Amino acid sequence: MAVYTKVSAETLASFLEGYDVGVLVSAKGIAEGVENSNYLVETERARFILTLYEKRVDERDLPYFLGLTDHLSRKGLPVPAPIADRSGQALQDLCGRKACLIEFLTGVSVAEPTPEQAAAAGRALAELHEGAADFDGRRANALSLDGWQELSAELMPQLPQVGEGLGALIAEEIAHLSSEWPRDLPSGTIHADLFPDNVLFSGREIGGIIDFYFACTDFLAYDLAVTHAAWAFGEDGTPLPQVGEALLEGYEAVRPLTPDETASFGLLCRGATGGERCGGCFKGARRG
Repeated sequence: MAVYTKVSAETLASFLEGYDVGVLVSAKGIAEGVENSNYLVETERARFILTLYEKRVDERDLPYFLGLTDHLSRKGLPVPAPIADRSGQALQDLCGRKACLIEFLTGVSVAEPTPEQAAAAGRALAELHEGAADFDGRRANALSLDGWQELSAELMPQLPQVGEGLGALIAEEIAHLSSEWPRDLPSGTIHADLFPDNVLFSGREIGGIIDFYFACTDFLAYDLAVTHAAWAFGEDGTPLPQVGEALLEGYEAVRPLTPDETASFGLLCRGATGGERCGGCFKGARRG
């Protein structure tokens, strides 16, 4: 959410004239993040986020992302809805970029989540999966098995310069995941990036789930594995089993895993982390 594209106050005021949101009061660039340019926009009626999509985001995916967040918001989930202009259009052109005005949600992300917060995140992820069950959009996951195979093949010639034996280690891991990866687990729309910085807390409650720009179609349990990997370890890699356990319990309080998902979860965690640390933590903390 850094600011790569500058938008002047005059340009922004003119842009907002196409919406029924009131007159511009102030706008401030948001420095955090790396994907897009974001501004906190305040009008005489409310606050909004203005996002300008930079080159790392494929314009062809934007209708999927905006359609998903609109769908989830209409389901009553704490997901920021895209704001349509007076003609009913949410996706716009501004300063040479595709852009969207988005609902502002209150809350702050936490750097060191507590078990209670992790449980809330687990529940929210399960509710997201259930809320998206009737969303008809589909998008392939570029960061799952097929993507890992393509990326490793592309990078393999460079790996000897990075570290001795690294190529062989990665090839072994990709071969293991390729042979063991499950083929028939419950699938649907997943967030795929529910790290702690993408969950906004208002007190003990979740005020917002943001950053859906990795959302795609894949195994629901893989989404849980990615989330577990992001929450169940400290910044130095230290396992936080109580946090990880709380996340899983929160999820299963809403959507219990199937027996096949439970059996595959350690491997899904291994794939989510590019190694064994999450799977080992999970088995030690929960399934044995």
